[in-house]
Amino acid sequence: MNFLKDEAGQGAAEYILLFGGVIVIAIAALVIYRAYFGSTSPVNSTTDIQNVRTQANK
Repeated sequence: MNFLKDEAGQGAAEYILLFGGVIVIAIAALVIYRAYFGSTSPVNSTTDIQNVRTQANK
């Protein structure tokens, strides 16, 4: 019955769950912001950067 009290692998399982959660959040962020970084969207990062630089130089 000692194997029921053994908690040696508990830390590794918690790290796996933590890293899995971080990966899921990162993939969700990439899917959400994919249109913003693509060139086919009317709102893209290239024109936004140019607009900010133009406004900062005024």
